[in-house]
Amino acid sequence: MTRIDKYLWFVRLFKTRAKASEACGKGRVMVENTPVKASRAVVIGDTIQIKRPPVVYTFRVLDVPPTRIGAKLVEQFLQNITSPDQLELIEAIRIDRQNQRARGFGRPTKRERRDLEAFFGEQQLYFVDEDDGWDV
Repeated sequence: MTRIDKYLWFVRLFKTRAKASEACGKGRVMVENTPVKASRAVVIGDTIQIKRPPVVYTFRVLDVPPTRIGAKLVEQFLQNITSPDQLELIEAIRIDRQNQRARGFGRPTKRERRDLEAFFGEQQLYFVDEDDGWDV
């Protein structure tokens, strides 16, 4: 028998066991649609759901590894059964991130603003609108 926090770490769903345990404590890990504590034992055939807002990932336990395994071996111990609508949401999020503001367009980021201030010095930059003579 293996604790669920260890299992999630063993099959590389979380980078550290502490993060897996923390997710269990926050109610983000569910087994058979019931939030579980980190100490719950994993049984072959369990359905594990992990909430990583806005997506809910679903996995089926195929076997329990004795120790942390390599990424190539995960398929032997875990089956991804995440619903197609959740997979579409993941793809939509990925596409949205690609369509973010291109560098140099729109309002400068904090880092870009600091770079501009470093280049021009601490002086305030004012632009004069030539139509009405007012400072903008």
